[in-house]
Amino acid sequence: MKKKIALITGITGQDGSYLAKFLLKKNYEVHGIKRRSSSINTWRIDDLYSDPLKNKSSFFLHHGDMTDSLSLQNIIQKIKPDEIYNLAAQSHVKVSFEQPEYTANTTALGTLRILECVKNSKKKIKFYQAGTSELFGKSQKKYQDEKTPFYARSPYAAAKLYAHWVTINYREAYNLYACNGILFNHESPVRGETFVTKKIISGLIKIKFGIEKKLILGNLYSKRDWGHAKDYVEAMWLMLQQKKPRDFVIATGKQYSIKKFIEMVCEELKLKIYWKGTGINTIGLNQQGKIVIQCNKKYFRPTEVNSLLGNPKKALKNLNWKPKTSIKMLIKEIIDFEIKSLKIDEKK
Repeated sequence: MKKKIALITGITGQDGSYLAKFLLKKNYEVHGIKRRSSSINTWRIDDLYSDPLKNKSSFFLHHGDMTDSLSLQNIIQKIKPDEIYNLAAQSHVKVSFEQPEYTANTTALGTLRILECVKNSKKKIKFYQAGTSELFGKSQKKYQDEKTPFYARSPYAAAKLYAHWVTINYREAYNLYACNGILFNHESPVRGETFVTKKIISGLIKIKFGIEKKLILGNLYSKRDWGHAKDYVEAMWLMLQQKKPRDFVIATGKQYSIKKFIEMVCEELKLKIYWKGTGINTIGLNQQGKIVIQCNKKYFRPTEVNSLLGNPKKALKNLNWKPKTSIKMLIKEIIDFEIKSLKIDEKK
């Protein structure tokens, strides 16, 4: 039986690496697009890559760029994929305020460029677009599902909003198999260092073992719905296995504040923290009364998103999908990975 061929943009990111491993286990031939760079950024997928000239492999990397339609077109024409998973984006919300044009070019127009390639392809290609809970932004609803109105609150969210609707437009206008996965926050040990969950866990480990003295954060009272990336990439795949393309919210349906997340990390690390103050003046003290957690306005967004909580009922029913990893399991997995990465001897 001939292997299915999948193309993943954003292959070197968190989701790309988990999805590649998932698809390889499903006996796919997996191709990934990475940007040309003077520095190597393939550490998440180094265990998958082998020289195709020397070894038989089902995993291949190609140089391309979401801002260069010709490179995307050449790759798609060359490998003739059955499925495309568009995970590439400038995905950091805070950075999108600092680089709004670049964010729009990669995240919004990058999606359009690939859809044009899919539309013009002689081969029928199934297309998955990576959406985000940030689309809901300042939502007036307690839970957000597929029918909840969008309210983008950042250049990143606005770019993803364009990508979402242009995917629907191409689906309806050209009868493409194209769908959106509106994924709520999902983390893992290979999450980028600047994302808040990884920053919190790494920072608290360093405080516990005396490597650093203080962790500086933004809004401690933001609430999020957190899952594990390995569970969420399975949902991406399931969306492309349905008879008809549909959009789905992928979430756990459980919500925690940043402050509560910190408390759960501290509990796992057996690190005692005492809170004092409110709002931006909230501080975390250790047993000696020294400040170890502090807020700073520079880590707040110009327009904050205070609460996101997904309702995955449609995915549970139609995809037969459900999250397998609890937040406590997720936290422990990231802690174990970070301690190993930092080469900390816990016996000392």
